Amino acid sequence: MGEALWDCLPDGRKIGGAPANFAYHVSQYGIESRVISAVGKDDLGREILDTFTTMGLNTDYIQTVDFPTGTVDVTLDEKKIPHYNIVQGVAWDNIPWTSDLMDLAKRTRAVCFGSLAQRSEVSRRTILNFLDAVPNTPDTYKVFDINLRQNFFTPEVLTESISRCNVMKINDEELGLVSQMFGYPGIDFKDQCWIILGKYALKLLILTCGTDGSYVFSPGKISFLPTPIVEVADTVGAGDSFTGAFIASLLHGRSVEESHALAVETSAFVCTCNGAMPRLPESLISKCKCYIK
Repeated sequence: MGEALWDCLPDGRKIGGAPANFAYHVSQYGIESRVISAVGKDDLGREILDTFTTMGLNTDYIQTVDFPTGTVDVTLDEKKIPHYNIVQGVAWDNIPWTSDLMDLAKRTRAVCFGSLAQRSEVSRRTILNFLDAVPNTPDTYKVFDINLRQNFFTPEVLTESISRCNVMKINDEELGLVSQMFGYPGIDFKDQCWIILGKYALKLLILTCGTDGSYVFSPGKISFLPTPIVEVADTVGAGDSFTGAFIASLLHGRSVEESHALAVETSAFVCTCNGAMPRLPESLISKCKCYIK
């Protein structure tokens, strides 16, 4: 739940936003998914709804509001790493809390949210209300994909979000910022992850380090996998595909290690494509079935 928008990339406009990316990739693994967001009463909003429907994504919980549909200007540096200029005061800043969302939360097994959509009080309150209504069970996952963008975060938002999640996903750059903000910089990054995991009683902490691999910390255990070497088109949405594959695999009852392997391979494929929501090839989907029963 959170932002649904248009990424305006150098090669054209593509639908983006972490929640839609996550829900799309989860759905490719046979998990029923929903996008919770808002779009404007404009052509861009109608196109998002039509495109999601064509892609098989359920749009019942994308509300239409009296604000323009969100857009992001995306530029790529020489390493094909995206940089974002995110327009403010848009539809996904104004996601209303409704009784329908309350009903959905009560039957949700996994929800993924970030810090970006909490830059506005309206959407932040909706996100927190939803998290509070999701049942706390051993097989329920509240995933905080921290997703720091520009200056759209505060220590209060991060603290409250981590306190409400049981799975946290963060990259190495974000870990450095969070460690400075929370007062324990200068120690080994693994120790920083163990501190966060223990302090907030998390089930899992996922750390992605770009080409240097990824880690999954759980109480008393750590999983590490290297990043596959691929020809990168762009990295837009790669982290969301990682999270989507990982959570989908867990929901299918697979182990943390199996879920980690599926996430790494899926993310590597997405990096070879332009845009955040490519269709996975049948060869990869077939390999995913090795993990999913």
